[in-house]
Amino acid sequence: MADASSRTDTSTVLDTDDKNQMVDGQSGAIVPSNSSDRSDRSDKPMDQKVLRRLAQNREAARKSRLRKKAYVQQLESSKLKLASLEQEINKARQQGIYISSSGDQTHAMSGNGAMTFDLEYARWLEEQNKQINELRTAVNAHASDSDLRLIVDGIMAHYDEIFRLKGVAAKADVFHILSGMWKTPAERCFLWLGGFRSSELLKFQLLVNQLEPLTEQQLLGLSNLQQSSQQAEDALSQGMEALQQSLADTLAGSLGPSGSSGNVANYMGQMAMAMGKLGTLENFLRQADNLRQQTLHQMQRILTIRQAARALLAIHDYFSRLRALSSLWLARPRE
Repeated sequence: MADASSRTDTSTVLDTDDKNQMVDGQSGAIVPSNSSDRSDRSDKPMDQKVLRRLAQNREAARKSRLRKKAYVQQLESSKLKLASLEQEINKARQQGIYISSSGDQTHAMSGNGAMTFDLEYARWLEEQNKQINELRTAVNAHASDSDLRLIVDGIMAHYDEIFRLKGVAAKADVFHILSGMWKTPAERCFLWLGGFRSSELLKFQLLVNQLEPLTEQQLLGLSNLQQSSQQAEDALSQGMEALQQSLADTLAGSLGPSGSSGNVANYMGQMAMAMGKLGTLENFLRQADNLRQQTLHQMQRILTIRQAARALLAIHDYFSRLRALSSLWLARPRE
């Protein structure tokens, strides 16, 4: 009865405490009951929200790192492109040295287009010398007007050819044509937009003294042509000055506060604008050559055929003396 009573007491105790404790079947240790598990399950929804938020933060951070990496790669690529462009520019500046056949000028070539034009201009000049000698002989021999007209028309067509060649060469290297490196040094002293000033050819010292007698109508026509040529030259010169100022402002705008280049995107944008403005140089050269060409043809229409022949001889002799002056200058004795 004592054993039964103790078992009953033990059973009663276990039943009473089962709600809060349980005995480990193996070790006999008392462990917490399921009440704590229920509290853990009540915390799980909050834990899932935290985990979801952390996952979202990690994803946002990952995307941010990817964007930053892509931006850095873009900057590196732009730097490489800039470095490649600078190398191309330096290579173009350091290309081979070209010596003209006359030996009186040496200049750097920037491409096959410039070299091709120099050779074509040398051939053009040689052919012009032949035509001028033929014209001089005809004038001295008092050839008929019809014979003189054939020669004069051939020389005028030859002038048209050099303007065409310059237009083609300008598309390849407009700076070479504008610089006048295909001419002699003395000619370059009087260079204006890649050639001669039309108004200079119509001054009395050059033409009028060679063409006397001239009628009043011819004098008025030449004077008006000289003034209109001067006005057109002034307009083109002002346009070139405005272009140079605009280019200077554009290049200055690409500099950072410290005087060095700013960020890559701004630099590339400013340089693209400058490149677009440089494209107008070819248009200025074409307008200047059109002015020269039209002035020559208008002068021919004002003059008689014999006067036009003497005018072409005077113009050729003027440029021949400039070329001779260059040769004498380069051949001068040096101490």
